[in-house]
Amino acid sequence: MRPPVSHHRPSNEGPSGPRPRVYSADLTPSWKKPKPVAEVPAEPGLVVEEPASGFCGAVIRCEAGTVTLEDRLGKHRVFPLQPGGFLLEGRTVTLVRPSAGPVRPTRTASGSVAVPQARARVARAGRIYVEGRHDAELVEKVWGDDLRVEGVVVEYLEGVDDLPSIVAEFGPGPDARLGVLVDHLLPGTKEWRIAESVTSEHALVVGHPYIDVWEAVKPSSVGIPAWPTVPRGQDWKTGVCRALGWPENTGAAWQHILSRVRSYKDLEPELLGRVEELIDFVTAGPGGV
Repeated sequence: MRPPVSHHRPSNEGPSGPRPRVYSADLTPSWKKPKPVAEVPAEPGLVVEEPASGFCGAVIRCEAGTVTLEDRLGKHRVFPLQPGGFLLEGRTVTLVRPSAGPVRPTRTASGSVAVPQARARVARAGRIYVEGRHDAELVEKVWGDDLRVEGVVVEYLEGVDDLPSIVAEFGPGPDARLGVLVDHLLPGTKEWRIAESVTSEHALVVGHPYIDVWEAVKPSSVGIPAWPTVPRGQDWKTGVCRALGWPENTGAAWQHILSRVRSYKDLEPELLGRVEELIDFVTAGPGGV
C-alpha cells in the first residue's frame, strides 16, 4: 500500500511555492554587542576621568552641555557632556546634568541663608560706592540677592580723587550711612590719605590690597596658576591679557573672569571681608537689621 497522502504543506511553503527564509538584519553575536552605557548624574564631588586627555578630577560644576573637573592640584578643565565620554571607577559612563534641585537655593551666592519669596526692599538712603564698573558687577553677582533684601544700592566712582566731593554732596548721617570700597588701599598712599579725610562716624572707607578687582578672583577659579606680575608703567589689565596670551580686549577678558565666579568661594578673603563689613555698616543705622 502507498502511504496516505498528506494535505499539509511544509512550514516553509506557501500557496505558490517555498517561502523565503527570513533572517535577522543584525548577525552580531550577543556577546560581541556593546553593552549599554550607564548615565550618571554629574553631582559635585564625583570623581571621573576623561580618557582622551587622561585628566582625572572631581566635578565642581555642571552646566548645559559641559562639566568642569578639578584635579588634586586644583587645576580646572572643562569638557563637553558626550555619550560615553568619561570613566567612573574604570567603566565607561555618560555624565548627565543632575536633576533639578529645590526651586529656591538654601544659600545665596554670598553664602547667606536665602529668604524664600523675598521681595526687593525699597532702597534705603544709605549707599555703597565701589571704585569701578567691574567692582560693581562683581559685588552684584555675589551679593546682589542680599543687597536687594536689605535695600542697599551699589554705585561706582569714576575715580578716588572725586571721593571728597561725592561724600560732601551725599551728606552721610544716622539715616544715610555711606560705605566705600577702594582698590589697592595701602597705608601711606594717596588713596589712603583721601580715605582718611572722608571717614567719619557715618562714612566708612575700606579697601583691598589688589591692584584691580580682577586679582580678587581666585586664579584657580579662572583656570590660571596665578595672576601675572605686570611691570610698572604698563596698563595693568592690558599687561595681564598679554602675559596670559589672551586677546588684548579688557572688556572681553573681564566678562570671561566674571563668568567663572559662581559664589563667594571664588573670591579672595581680603575682598570678602571688606564687602561684608560695608554691608553691615550701611544696614546698622536706623531702619537696619
